[in-house]
Amino acid sequence: MPSLAQLYFRTAILLLIAGICVGIYMSISGNHAVAGAHAHINLLGWVTSALFGTYLALNPGKAVGLLPRVQYFIYVLGVIAMGVSLYLMLDGNTALEPVVAISSIVTF
Repeated sequence: MPSLAQLYFRTAILLLIAGICVGIYMSISGNHAVAGAHAHINLLGWVTSALFGTYLALNPGKAVGLLPRVQYFIYVLGVIAMGVSLYLMLDGNTALEPVVAISSIVTF
């Protein structure tokens, strides 16, 4: 398995843990205003990273070169920036809306 596929799987696990923590926080606090951030962290962070890892594990030739690594770092930075800024925006900091928009475009 290519090392980049393993990196995607490890990243997926870390983002799954982050999503679970947000879900536990929502459950304990009763504040479900950040449910959108919880969903985005899980779907874009955990599920999509695992799908990328699976694709690269099944197609190891696609994991070779600079472009796949650049795509990994841009994607992960975008997901992290979007998850954090969306969480804070949904929690009441509406000034972060442009950051959410830009990080969404970067993730895309």
